[in-house]
Amino acid sequence: MNVLQPPGWLPPRGYANGVAAEGVLVFVAGQIGWNERCEFESDDFVDQVRQALRNVCAVLAEGGATPQHIVRMTWYVLDRAEYLARGREVGAVFRELVGSYSIAMSAVQVSALMEPRARVEIEVTAVVPRA
Repeated sequence: MNVLQPPGWLPPRGYANGVAAEGVLVFVAGQIGWNERCEFESDDFVDQVRQALRNVCAVLAEGGATPQHIVRMTWYVLDRAEYLARGREVGAVFRELVGSYSIAMSAVQVSALMEPRARVEIEVTAVVPRA
């Protein structure tokens, strides 16, 4: 995987502008903050981020991928202000479960998610290098 950083651009904080990769593609549908039984254990934003990222990791594993194979990630959040205000906590959870910020990422505030208790939904694309 190669991070794409155009010459002269300031480096972004917390994501990569782009990524080039070659291999087997693994697409993970939007994951929310409920457990494997489709039950929410918390309504707290950071707790739901942690669970959504755990869910992403579980689906990646089924596809033979790890968080290090993620090349693209999109976050859908209900409250932009909460996302920004809790950035340090979100960052700590992200580093714990995903690790690298060399991922092309987008974050979007939405008016609602399909599950009424969901505060965040995260989808990813991963590329597993061919052997």
